[in-house]
Amino acid sequence: MPLKVLLQNLNINITMKKNLTFLFAMIIILSSCGSDIRKEERVLVFTKNEVGGYIHDCIPASVAAIQKLGKKNGIIVDTTSNSALFTDEYLKKYSAIVFSNTNNKVFETENERVAFQRYIQAGGGFVGIHSACGTERQWHWFSQLLGGTFEWHPPYQTAVIDVIDHNHPSTGFLPDRWEREDEWYLLKNMNPDIHILATLDSATYQSERHGKDYPTAWYHEYDGGRSFFTTGGHSSEHYSDSLFIRHVFGGIVYAIGENKKLDYSKIKSIE
Repeated sequence: MPLKVLLQNLNINITMKKNLTFLFAMIIILSSCGSDIRKEERVLVFTKNEVGGYIHDCIPASVAAIQKLGKKNGIIVDTTSNSALFTDEYLKKYSAIVFSNTNNKVFETENERVAFQRYIQAGGGFVGIHSACGTERQWHWFSQLLGGTFEWHPPYQTAVIDVIDHNHPSTGFLPDRWEREDEWYLLKNMNPDIHILATLDSATYQSERHGKDYPTAWYHEYDGGRSFFTTGGHSSEHYSDSLFIRHVFGGIVYAIGENKKLDYSKIKSIE
C-alpha cells in the first residue's frame, strides 16, 4: 500500500511543526510498506480468559476491528485463545502480540510463560487492551511489561481524556480533549518508567480512588521489547468507534516498530 495512503489512514497532520520528529519516525517505519519484509508482517491477537472469570463480550468485535484495519494496512492478523501455541517457533513469525481483553490466568504451563518472555526479550512488541491489565496478576514481570496490574474501577461512565502527547501513532490524530464513555480502570504497582500519552480529567467523572490526571494510555520499552497499553475498550461499540480503534491500531504500529527480525541472542534471563 502506498505510504501516502497509510499516512492518511492514521490521519497524521504533517503540517504541524511540533509533530515533525514523529512524522519522520513514522516515514521510516512505514516506508517499507512496499517491501517483501513489510508484506510478511503478522500480528497475533490473543483472547484467552481464565475459565470461571469475567469475560468481556466485546472480544469478537475487537478482533474483527483489528483484522479490518490490518487488512487495510497490509498487516496479517491472526487470532487465538490457545496458550499452548506460545512457543519460540510459533511466536517468531509475529511482529507484535495483542492481548485483547484477556483476564486472570491465561498461561497453563511455565514453558508458555517463558516463551512469551523470551519473545519480548528478543525484541517483540506487546499491546494490551482494557482487561489485559488483569491478566496473570501474580506475575511481576508481566505487570511491569504492561505498566501495572488491575485493582479497581468505578461505575461505567463518561469522562474526558486529556491527550498530553500527540507525538505517537496512537494519539497523533486525537483531539486535545477526547470525551468518551468507558470503564475507567485503576491500576496498582505501576511501572515508573512508562511514558504517559493520555490522562483522565478528574473533574469530568466520579471516582473514589483515581487521582488527578490519572494515566489512561501509555507506552514504553521494556526488557528488550516495546509495550503499549490503553485502559479503554470495555464495550463492543467501542470497536466501531473510528477514533478508538485507530488509537488501538496506532499502538500496534508502535509495537511493531521498525519491523526488525527477532534476535534471540539478546535473551538475558528468565523470571
